[in-house]
Amino acid sequence: MNKKLFWKIVSISLLILVSIWYAFPLEKRINLGLDLQGGMHLVLKVDTSKLPKEAKPGAQERALEVIRNRIDLFGVKEPTIHLQGEDEIVVQLPGLTDRNRALELIGKTALLEFKLVSDNAEDFKAALEGNTPEGYELKYVENDKDQPILLKKAAELAGDTLINADVQFDQSGFGEPQVGIEFNAEGAKKFSEITQSNVGKRLAIVLDEKILSAPRINEHIPSGKAVITGRFTPDEAKDLAIQLKAGALPAPLYIEEERTVGPLLGQDSIKKGVFASIVGTAGVFIFMAVYYLLAGVIADFALLLNFLFILAGLSLFGATLTLPGIAGIVLTLGMAVDANVLINERIREELRLARPLRMAISNGYDKAFSAIFDSNFTTLIAAFLLFQFGTGPIRGFAVTLSIGLLASMFTAIVVTRTIFELLLAAKILKTLPMLRFMKENTRIDFIGRRKIFFTLSVIIIALGLGLFISKGRAMYGIDFVGGQVQEYSLSPAVTTEEIRASLKEIGLAEAVIQQVKDSPNVVIIRTQADASQAVEKKLKERFPERKIDILRIEKVGPAVGKQLKAKAALALLYSLLGILVYIGLRFKRFDFAFAGIVALFHDILIALGFMAFGRREVDLLIITALLTIAGYSINDTIVIYDRIRELMRLGRKLSFADAINLAVNQCLSRTILTSAVTLFVVIALFVFGGEILSNFAYCLLVGFLSGVYSTVYIASPLVLLWHRNKNK
Repeated sequence: MNKKLFWKIVSISLLILVSIWYAFPLEKRINLGLDLQGGMHLVLKVDTSKLPKEAKPGAQERALEVIRNRIDLFGVKEPTIHLQGEDEIVVQLPGLTDRNRALELIGKTALLEFKLVSDNAEDFKAALEGNTPEGYELKYVENDKDQPILLKKAAELAGDTLINADVQFDQSGFGEPQVGIEFNAEGAKKFSEITQSNVGKRLAIVLDEKILSAPRINEHIPSGKAVITGRFTPDEAKDLAIQLKAGALPAPLYIEEERTVGPLLGQDSIKKGVFASIVGTAGVFIFMAVYYLLAGVIADFALLLNFLFILAGLSLFGATLTLPGIAGIVLTLGMAVDANVLINERIREELRLARPLRMAISNGYDKAFSAIFDSNFTTLIAAFLLFQFGTGPIRGFAVTLSIGLLASMFTAIVVTRTIFELLLAAKILKTLPMLRFMKENTRIDFIGRRKIFFTLSVIIIALGLGLFISKGRAMYGIDFVGGQVQEYSLSPAVTTEEIRASLKEIGLAEAVIQQVKDSPNVVIIRTQADASQAVEKKLKERFPERKIDILRIEKVGPAVGKQLKAKAALALLYSLLGILVYIGLRFKRFDFAFAGIVALFHDILIALGFMAFGRREVDLLIITALLTIAGYSINDTIVIYDRIRELMRLGRKLSFADAINLAVNQCLSRTILTSAVTLFVVIALFVFGGEILSNFAYCLLVGFLSGVYSTVYIASPLVLLWHRNKNK
């Protein structure tokens, strides 16, 4: 064994050991996204429009600190809170189960004020008749709407002088929860003066314009301590104490985007995602081992290492594994087969030319390298732009895909070659037999049939886009048009008609109700406005005997929807431009780049058309699928371009048309094999991945099939047309 081989083996072994250390135990090393462990993702808008000019600077930062303090006091484990843009705050609360309580805790301004109540009977009577004296306002005490009171508009004291708030229990009555408060020196002095000057009068305790209570001042209170009562539940008292202790928000907050996933859906997503991964991966492993025999077993070992390196990469970079990320791992494993198939097919060609085994293996790797590098790099361009313009789980998919692509290049090019070199050095490897299911040296005239397939593509795209456009907003998910999606589990199941009748009673007759085919107890309700609390309350009233669980709630405001739509369009546009520039520079031929981009547009339009045919919505996850299709489709195209370049470089007496036809025929076996294996993985995701991944896998299925078709019948013939028009 030579030194170079020895150090390669040592380096790979060390890398494997380090990866095992980083990857395991999985439950401690890998961060799960909210869609897998359950929790809440919020995008909050800080509305400073009504603040005085001098109070606007820094309002967003102050609001962030108040929210952080509230969440810390609330006790959520490992929350993520950060600023986004000029006036937005992103909050992620993993494992959260009480959605309504969290929204109330985070979103309430918590402006505490103490206002004196008027004891003037004439003024009170005039206010009841609609003639409220200037400087006063008529309001009702919460939980007692029969008790109007007249109080001063101007507050005597505000909550910004509080230093502590805690939950106490009434010792003199029935032990009801109440909130004890304590002022700082300045506040205590002011509170002392108020109580001393107004003994016998009532002092209203006002929180966010709502009167919690209005107790009578029975005596002077110099201690700077007081108690807020208001018929609270223990949780309400605790939350109020948290809000008062953390301080008031400097400006109101509005929920621009919400994605809440219940723990049941998270567990179900993990089970289905893992099962789909196992099925898809097992299919790939079995095929490679059966078809390529020893070379396939070596490729399978590389795929296992690929999976290990992905997990280690996620742990090393602190990345989060999301449900689309699981799909990304499975897809990466499917696409990693492409590199191994390319190498094995190249080795087969060299062996067919009667090369010695060592030379055949060496030449196979050398000749496959450029196609492997180019195809993976173009997919990395798409993944990078997906990360730049994506949000949440979509960025998780991009990170996983990027790590997987880099790992697959290393395992396919370095690890498998090292194993072959080791077997050759040990004189274990004498021959390298492989099965063949396809005829060698096919002579199909793909170019000659181009007009038929051009026409077919135009017809399918026209029909699909026509239907897509005619459906308008109905084609888009809430990510792009705004609205709210609620998903509930009702056990035993309830019919959609029963739910529709219940929602009509609360003014939601226009709600779209869908029952999941495979799980009839799961119901999805779509509304334009935020109606989750009303819907949940009505369902529990109408079906009290059934067990009702919130699986997920997603809400996107119209402004955010427009932003996400613009970002998605930019991600697609920039990725296509990036691929166009790279291919043009790499092959030094603009005709190759132009034809490749047209083929990509073809595949994306076909996929969108079939989304319309299949009555499936386009959301951010579908944009992920479209960019994945773009990366995968260009892989096939680049492999054929690489073969065309090689044939032309050899100087054989071939016309350009013959060179293209020959390249497509020579790559046909590889195209069909890699597509079949990758499609097996996608079909596993489609069948076993669950409802959330269903649209994603469907789009990939259509797009990958279209990618094979466009590589052979669109991209290659377009290069020829460009070449002929240029030479006229």
